[in-house]
Amino acid sequence: MAIGRNVRLLSAFERIYLDHAATTPVLPEAYAAMAGALDVWANPSSPHADGRQARAALEAARRTIAESLGWRHDVIFTSGATEALHIAGSRVKVPGRIIGATEHDAVISAMGASATTAPVGSNGLVDLETLADALNEVPALVAVQHVNNETGVVQPVDRIFAQVREAGSLLLADCAQSAGKLPLPDADFIAISGHKFGAPSGIGALLVKDIGTLSPSGGQERGYRRGTENLAGATAMAAALDSCAFGEAVPRIRELRGRLEKTLLTEGGEVIAANTERSPFIGAYAMPGVASASQLVQFDLAGISVSAGSACSSGSMKASRVLAATGVAQEIAGSVVRVSFGPRTTADNIDRFVNEWCAIRDRAAKAVA
Repeated sequence: MAIGRNVRLLSAFERIYLDHAATTPVLPEAYAAMAGALDVWANPSSPHADGRQARAALEAARRTIAESLGWRHDVIFTSGATEALHIAGSRVKVPGRIIGATEHDAVISAMGASATTAPVGSNGLVDLETLADALNEVPALVAVQHVNNETGVVQPVDRIFAQVREAGSLLLADCAQSAGKLPLPDADFIAISGHKFGAPSGIGALLVKDIGTLSPSGGQERGYRRGTENLAGATAMAAALDSCAFGEAVPRIRELRGRLEKTLLTEGGEVIAANTERSPFIGAYAMPGVASASQLVQFDLAGISVSAGSACSSGSMKASRVLAATGVAQEIAGSVVRVSFGPRTTADNIDRFVNEWCAIRDRAAKAVA
């Protein structure tokens, strides 16, 4: 097929991937572990010798995950954070449900339409006074995202947990964006997703402090999750966590993001939740006057992968619930892109992003001049 002379094909190594909050490349350690686990092909629930070998490998992965995360309680393997959230949201033995206003759509679905919503302030943090009032109603499961997937805002989950516990309720922490990157908070339930920290998609876990607070469903995972266990995925997830690739990259990534944001501010950009504690791996930036959709197309043509909010909804290009909940004006919210980093993100990647950001801004300004 003929290619026009003005069309430049970008090979994979030329592209810059800055969308790690959506999904991460599989780490070499996870890839190797998964390949090895595929040789142990028996069903871990089978009673014969092959099955027992698979069971031993699965339990080794479970122990590694718990140790890597500093978790001393139960680990239930799932297909990802969405299923983990659904198990907790639908089967925890308390009547009430409370969610933060900036939770992921998966949390809203898992907790049900009748869940009470606790608002957040302009800093993106849950209003603790309003939460306290909601906790006075009935014992409830409270779902709070540790790290917001659009802005990177870090909720004070340990403080929230103390408040929830004092009220006789339970806390579910969505740690899809923090597991393997930041120390996990204390909570009754924690949802994690392997593909957010270098494991393949299709594997996650629900960490459970007291298994008695959860209604069983029968089947595998001690009767709390039906379906043949994903041994290869669990092994890969254990290897990804054990590698500490994201955790060890935190100081360098924090420095790179700081460099990026300092430059964008001098070039007329805006940093969302700039004065709130945020994960170093996620940043949300506004280019006033230039629509997010237009930016995404231009970045993509320049070989740079970024997004506009959650990967689960960015394709629809709807207004962000998260930004609206924090009071970001619509004209600013409509110009935000999310940049998210991984262990292999380099200073050159950041410089190329900034150069393209400025080029997009300048083209937009010239078009309206």
